[in-house]
Amino acid sequence: MVDQLPVKESLFRRMLPGLTLMFAAPMIAEVLPGATRMSSIFVFPLEFIIWGGGALVVRALVRRQQLGWANLLLLAVALSLSEELLIHQTSLAPVIIKLKGVEYARAFGVNYVYLTWAVLYEVIFVVFIPVALVELVFYERRDETWLNAAGAAILALLFVPACFLAWFLWTHIVREKVLHLEPYIAPTSYMIVSAAVIAVLIWLAIGPAARTLAQKSEGLRPPWPPAMFVFSGIASVAIYFLILLGFGIWTEFPPVAAVGIGVALAAIIVGLLPRFCAHETWGVWHTIAVLYGTTLTMIGVFFFGFQGSSAVDFYGKVVVDVIALLWMAWFALSLRKSPRNIVHVDA
Repeated sequence: MVDQLPVKESLFRRMLPGLTLMFAAPMIAEVLPGATRMSSIFVFPLEFIIWGGGALVVRALVRRQQLGWANLLLLAVALSLSEELLIHQTSLAPVIIKLKGVEYARAFGVNYVYLTWAVLYEVIFVVFIPVALVELVFYERRDETWLNAAGAAILALLFVPACFLAWFLWTHIVREKVLHLEPYIAPTSYMIVSAAVIAVLIWLAIGPAARTLAQKSEGLRPPWPPAMFVFSGIASVAIYFLILLGFGIWTEFPPVAAVGIGVALAAIIVGLLPRFCAHETWGVWHTIAVLYGTTLTMIGVFFFGFQGSSAVDFYGKVVVDVIALLWMAWFALSLRKSPRNIVHVDA
């Protein structure tokens, strides 16, 4: 009797985890909250390449070298700064929304409260949450890079043109034609400094110091999953409060205190969450609690910004959010009968 040869996995199945991550990053960060509205959904392909491709490359670099959460964090910050300072330049250009009609927290050509919010939000919602969620979906393949040399080459060819199109669309077309503001081009000196900072972050993440950063955190017993759900929701509310401050909703609030809130929140997350994840009692339901608590709360609080929006934008958000909620409920229920339900899930 001849043994059957293993069936070769199709190209699509090999690509599926990476494509799913590329889809999840802009969906979770942009579409579900409503940062990208239905009236501007045509920019999703650019977000798919920039946010999705960026998240995939960041994760692949960490997995290929078997690094840790700190390396992932530095690369995620580098991706966020690339968006904020080089591509869309939204942390350098005067903010497009001034809720009280006055400029708030801008100094030396930088919207520093807005930048604080952007780095926090994008690191969490573009990289960490999509990566953790997709790794849970494709749990058996969580140690793979999901990106081979051919895929990296294709992304590299698409990334630069996508960044240029996103830059031109936002800084010239949207600002000038849609919002009737002056087109914006960042000073060359700012772009050089920004590129240098980004390069240093990447060097720290994957350079000679990478192994030192990759050391595992000492475990700390995590709270009960429902408590993690609540704490994660509170963190989302605090992050949303920062963007409201960045848009000047409370001009009397000291900008330095706003930055302090962001730094303190980041310190709490970085100081506690990796240690919780490293503890032997951390499991799949802790992970679900953090992912769902953060995401669902952010989806909800973003409705605050939809007051007076068009029917297309408002009901479009409702529809995609309901679809996401149904999928999240189905996925959580499916975990009850999955082997993932009884294993430790690392950060």
